[in-house]
Amino acid sequence: MKKAASAKKPASAKKATSAKNAVSATKAASVKKAASETSAAAAAKQASKGAAVKKAPAARKVAVGPKKATARLKGTAPAKTVVHPPGDESRTALVRRARRINRELAEVFPYAHPELDFENPFQLVVATVLSAQTTDLRVNQTTPSLFAKYPTPEDLAAANPEEVEEILRPCGFFRAKTKSVIGLSKALVEDFGGEVPGRLEDLVKLPGVGRKTAFVVLGNAFGRPGITVDTHFQRLVRRWQWTGETDPDKIEAAVGALFPKSDWTDLSHHVIWHGRRICHARKPACGACPIAPLCPAYGEGETDPEKAKKLLKYEKGGFPGQRLKPPQAYLDAGGKPAPPLGAG
Repeated sequence: MKKAASAKKPASAKKATSAKNAVSATKAASVKKAASETSAAAAAKQASKGAAVKKAPAARKVAVGPKKATARLKGTAPAKTVVHPPGDESRTALVRRARRINRELAEVFPYAHPELDFENPFQLVVATVLSAQTTDLRVNQTTPSLFAKYPTPEDLAAANPEEVEEILRPCGFFRAKTKSVIGLSKALVEDFGGEVPGRLEDLVKLPGVGRKTAFVVLGNAFGRPGITVDTHFQRLVRRWQWTGETDPDKIEAAVGALFPKSDWTDLSHHVIWHGRRICHARKPACGACPIAPLCPAYGEGETDPEKAKKLLKYEKGGFPGQRLKPPQAYLDAGGKPAPPLGAG
């Protein structure tokens, strides 16, 4: 009996082992099936993601500026006209970027200066009034005859309007401009003893003189800081996303808040010079722009360096500048004086 019981024990153990193996096999099959289902789900998700990526519009490709970049370009193609600041740029980052742009422009245009010829505050205020709706070059070609005949406010105040109109005809809007320069000359004689005042509140009272003209005079004839918001300045500060404002007074306030007051006059020169020479209204020379890496609107213009070089104007393109009598520093830097009216 003991021998028979001993013979049955291996059969029972064998049965238990067989059952255990069956359970293990079932569990392994279940795990394998789950893994297979997980892999299939992952593959389906990946395929779905790939399809979504494939359908994404190609227009989101970003134009990348030169590697001198310090400011990150935004994740969308530059708009034709930028009017909103980057959503992820903090106030501190904006101030740093704006000041970096000004510093780099100062290196590019160390000889930047007012591009109207003048020898005294009276000549500057008259020339600035005449520069409305025309180029500084045209004004510079016209004022030598005007100031030769009417060198003082007293002389111009007593001038025959028809004779002044004939001199100012090349500047355009010559009748309105004649009325303004004669009117402001009379105001200088009657209210300020024939002297141009050095205060903003007095200057803006003169006929034809607004804040822009007043700041040109204050900054360049009296050394008092001011921001000149002309068409070039307005265009560039919006392209650079310093402000989204369109009103000149609001632009002046917004940009002025980004810089120390002592920088305002030179800042105006740097921005205006850059707008006239490189960052043009219709076709900016992006490929030749020294601050392209800092500009959110990079790519609006020609990005090919060789083609962009052909768009440069004035001394940057090898052509004469705006002034007949430019400062010596400008001439030393390779700038060329403009020709007189009627030359060439």
